[in-house]
Amino acid sequence: MAKARVAVLISGAGSNMAALIDAGLAPGAPYEVVLVLSNRPDAGGLAIAEAKGVTARAIDHRDFSDRESHERALHAALGKADVQLIALAGYMRLLTPWLVDRWEGRMLNIHPSLLPLYPGLDTHARAITAGDAEAGCTVHRVTRGVDEGPILGQARCPILPDDTPESLAERVKVLEHDLYPRCLADAARDLSRP
Repeated sequence: MAKARVAVLISGAGSNMAALIDAGLAPGAPYEVVLVLSNRPDAGGLAIAEAKGVTARAIDHRDFSDRESHERALHAALGKADVQLIALAGYMRLLTPWLVDRWEGRMLNIHPSLLPLYPGLDTHARAITAGDAEAGCTVHRVTRGVDEGPILGQARCPILPDDTPESLAERVKVLEHDLYPRCLADAARDLSRP
């Protein structure tokens, strides 16, 4: 069975991207990462992807007059690489309906909270401030609403009495690196079902 062709969109260091690439290289994996795109030329993840043998490219959003024209350039690159699934991994741009609608059901995101709790930013600080007993991460399909799409999987960890947003983020990141490849693999298997 042919592996599903995945593109990962990043804006920064790319730790989740690296986990997705590595999992896709494992024997029997139902997907492979064939392209990494960033909206930032200085994203550290680009060099990591290239070192792992994956085509990596920046399409700088500052070179475009508006979000949709930038997304049209992303979409063209995705089409050229024959991508079937998109995984957002620390991609720090809000997507327009133009792109979301074209990839409906085939774009995933990982978010560092137990959605529907704490969509958006500063999730760890918000969970600690609220006095929550646990935190975690969520993989979901991308829809027009921010962090509102159907949930594909979650992973949890306790919030410790002395946790800071930074210490909690480090523990949640370990969960992310396990959860995201598993959810992406499930999505890739779904593609091959009639």
